[in-house]
Amino acid sequence: MDLVVQGPAIGAAELSTIAALSGAQGIAALDGGAQQAYRLARVEARAGVAEFCAIAGIDCAFVDPRLTRDRVRLVAMDMDSTLITIECIDEIADMQGIKPAVAAITGAAMRGEIDFRESLTRRVALLAGLPVAALERVYDERVALAPGAQRMIRGFAAAGAKTLLVSGGFTFFTERLQARLALDDAVANTLEVADGRLTGRLTGTIVDAEGKAARFAALKHGLCAGDGIAVAIGDGANDLPMLRAADVSIAYRAKPVVRAATTHAIDHSGLDAVLNLFPDK
Repeated sequence: MDLVVQGPAIGAAELSTIAALSGAQGIAALDGGAQQAYRLARVEARAGVAEFCAIAGIDCAFVDPRLTRDRVRLVAMDMDSTLITIECIDEIADMQGIKPAVAAITGAAMRGEIDFRESLTRRVALLAGLPVAALERVYDERVALAPGAQRMIRGFAAAGAKTLLVSGGFTFFTERLQARLALDDAVANTLEVADGRLTGRLTGTIVDAEGKAARFAALKHGLCAGDGIAVAIGDGANDLPMLRAADVSIAYRAKPVVRAATTHAIDHSGLDAVLNLFPDK
């Protein structure tokens, strides 16, 4: 195994300690974008590495060097608090002056405390009467990409991977992000609108945790024959079925229940840190 360490700042002393703990037989600097990144080759030990890195604010991942970037055929990502920095429904609710009530339901669902489908129905009902123009304001004024998002997408696309944006959020936002970032596919929920206002209901099939996983699995089946790799990135409990279906799963600034269930976790770096988990040939 190799060890990849990444973070906003990794000092020489910290790198030396990590190398000593892991018994690495070589160190190579990587192109980390906005963060520093290193690959420690042929590590011999794991004890103490994760604990030291957590205290130092460094992301670490023990990776199989055979999982090269050119083998990645599919990269799927959640939208809210993963590809973008906000929870769209919470910001929409803010336009109604009910953000605390909606955010509380969102938080409980993300932690897995209540069923996502129930939570979504309850939250959307609270938005009844909101003008569609408020959605435009949220997109224009509040939607911000996660650090490194564009670099990650470009990097995997250059290696031949297809990209999927899969969200329990809303098509109003996924469609705009898909066009903006040249993503290959997207799936989300559709808000019902009447007379220019939200009705408080959804139309069509609800995209919940199982819906996310189903779209991911279908694309994986078509794209990853042979030795292809399917990667999934998420942060909440409703991402877990999709993450479990991935060959490599990544928790991005995620809830503890998600970090505990994934291959790797990124807590301190940007999304483009995912690129360095898969070396170039």
